[in-house]
Amino acid sequence: MLWTAIDRRSLLVGGGAALAALALGLDGVRASAAGLSDDPLFAAARREPDGSHSIVVTGLDGIDRQVIPLPGRGHDVAVCPLSGRCLAFARRPGTFAVSFDTAGARPPVVFEAVPGRHFYGHGAFSPDGRLAYATENDYVANRGVIGVYDLSGERPQRVGEFWSGGIGPHDILPLPDGRSLVVANGGIETHPDKGREKLNIETMQPNVTVIDRDTGTVRGVADLPPGLHKLSLRHMAVAGGGKVWIGGQYEGSLQETPPLMASLDTEDGRLRLHDVPDELRGRLANYVGSVTTSRDGEVVAASCPRAGRILYFSALDGTFLSSQQRADACGVAPLDESGFLISDGQGSLSESGDRRGAPMLLASGAGISWDNHMVAIDPA
Repeated sequence: MLWTAIDRRSLLVGGGAALAALALGLDGVRASAAGLSDDPLFAAARREPDGSHSIVVTGLDGIDRQVIPLPGRGHDVAVCPLSGRCLAFARRPGTFAVSFDTAGARPPVVFEAVPGRHFYGHGAFSPDGRLAYATENDYVANRGVIGVYDLSGERPQRVGEFWSGGIGPHDILPLPDGRSLVVANGGIETHPDKGREKLNIETMQPNVTVIDRDTGTVRGVADLPPGLHKLSLRHMAVAGGGKVWIGGQYEGSLQETPPLMASLDTEDGRLRLHDVPDELRGRLANYVGSVTTSRDGEVVAASCPRAGRILYFSALDGTFLSSQQRADACGVAPLDESGFLISDGQGSLSESGDRRGAPMLLASGAGISWDNHMVAIDPA
């Protein structure tokens, strides 16, 4: 596997069918969630009313099941599908991460990035749960690396690293083959001495790479065309069959309106762009904050928090399906087979329901603010 091409001819522009209305209440959602818990749990980073930060495990009722204080702002939570163990990472350019289990059987363990590295907010587990992979910045050499952590002991131990295939690795996910990792290299150079300042906007080169997690070999690279080199590829979801869905954040002018969603077929290495209808183009603030797929694998959801919108695409071919408005909504997690839980910066949890209408409010917490991502945790 070694591919670098992009299939620009397959750019999909707007239109498309809308999904049939679901019109399910909360009880209906739960009843339809075959095989899922009656009390599905979710984890996310959150700002508390006193301004402190934490990782929170919550239910659909918005009641906290577990609150883990953090030394600073968190970003995403990676969940081991085998053990249910979780890792949460600091928001770029933070240097802390925390390991915890959702049952609270063991106390959380906070650990630090090694000198010369900081976290980019995301990580992934090996299939057996023994290893974890974190996106990190080697800011001295100005290259992205994937830190490898052994989780078999009392504390995570960093046992190695490999090149991410680009600059600014952000999201990382395992592929269904059990051996490969897919990495979204956002292409943006940063340095902790400069905070979150972006240092190479004019020369950035985002890409998506597929890496052999055993050898660290970059097996494939998918690049954007030169005209889209400012489209930072950031957040991903992997659907059935290994197709990868990627949301972008455009660093060019807001007057420009490039497609913000892409998909990667890992078999042929073709990167395709997926656009929205004309009435939405230019109204999304050029920013996708989170991407996920429904449990049935048929729908891709992408949040645009700066525009207050959730977008829905067909996972089959990337056709735009519909959108919903919800102010400052960014976290999106699969709920039942085809629905989504939506969290927002105003402390609310909503259920997507009829994806052509407004999300249905489930719970709201005064003074709290949910961070960018929310992940589903299936209790053992």
